[in-house]
Amino acid sequence: MSFHLSNLPERSQKPRNTGITLAIDTGYSVRQAEDFCDVASHHVDIVKLGWGTSYVTANLKDKLAVYRNHDIPVYFGGTLFEAYLLRDELGKYLKFLDRYDINYLEVSNGTIRLSEHKKLDIIRDLSRNYNVLSEVGSKNPDDIMPPYKWVKIIENELDAGSWKVICEARESGTVGVFRPNGEVRSGLIEEITDQISKDNLIFEAPQKDQQIWFIKKFGSNVNLGNIKPDEVISVETLRLGLRGDTLLDFYSLDSPENQHHLFRDDQSDSSQENL
Repeated sequence: MSFHLSNLPERSQKPRNTGITLAIDTGYSVRQAEDFCDVASHHVDIVKLGWGTSYVTANLKDKLAVYRNHDIPVYFGGTLFEAYLLRDELGKYLKFLDRYDINYLEVSNGTIRLSEHKKLDIIRDLSRNYNVLSEVGSKNPDDIMPPYKWVKIIENELDAGSWKVICEARESGTVGVFRPNGEVRSGLIEEITDQISKDNLIFEAPQKDQQIWFIKKFGSNVNLGNIKPDEVISVETLRLGLRGDTLLDFYSLDSPENQHHLFRDDQSDSSQENL
């Protein structure tokens, strides 16, 4: 940090297992990736190249090198995984990953029809050689899954070898754990985290109000995904109580010591005025 400020919440340190910020690169150029890393690399834990953008991105190797030079793991979006699987070309997909030295991958079935049994088999197989992030939840806003089913699927995928399970929201934040208007399905989140540690989950939260909700609910070290690169710094300030939305959540003006401090300042100011 550029300077010191006391009584900030304690943030986990990189490489992090909790407090993860997963950023979504939707097609950055090499230069944009460099600028992003110059500003925010200390606050980014993983970068996802969204949906199938890695397949059509120019200078992909050079861009991946930028992230690698800043010790930021990269993986390709789950939609690309689904596109290969749909064509029965999973082997080609893995060769694609190996060609670019990618060690993380996402296993999802948000769009294609893939049975949970088959998905678990894939997770078990791929987790031997890759860090697997599996994703739960449909991209179809009309496909509402009951909480007990979310819990069961997440438990099974963690048992199968997933490093973290991503709770679906898309880049829009209007499906999965959110209602179409972006409102958090709080009852669903309560049900899930009542039975599964939040540390094993990454909550996609592309909208500011959603980020605030999760940080207020679970604290500074909640895992958040689908964060836009130009909002990573903003999210970090929310985590630290350095933005008005969370300022009083992490430094309470109601505590006796802070009341005394404020009272003392008021007295001092009053004394100056009387002079």
